[in-house]
Amino acid sequence: QVQLVESGGGSVQAGGSLRLSCAASEDISDTNHMGWFRQAPGKEREGVAAIYIHSGRTYYADSVQGRFTISRDYAKNTLYLEMNVLRPEDTAMYYCAAAASYVDSRILYSQGHYNDWGQGTQVTVS
Repeated sequence: QVQLVESGGGSVQAGGSLRLSCAASEDISDTNHMGWFRQAPGKEREGVAAIYIHSGRTYYADSVQGRFTISRDYAKNTLYLEMNVLRPEDTAMYYCAAAASYVDSRILYSQGHYNDWGQGTQVTVS
């Protein structure tokens, strides 16, 4: 089981930026893909961005396309989410997740197949 620890959340004004990190306890090259999800109060958790670890191919939810960037650093075993032009509606708890097995890109945001989850980091945009 991979331990995932998110960091980098905080409070920021609209239009600002944050970079979230997700440190993995094991080699991320052993995973197939990783993703960032978020859950706002009173709402279901939703997929934000995902990346196939080996190809580096990335996918984004329409709501963050062009503003958020997902990336990974093999040397640091860390997943990142660069968030720019933040909006109040981006306020949520952000989670990273890792999956060992391949799934089609159409179901990258289906949460049930992810093997490991972090505890989350809070992002508040005012």
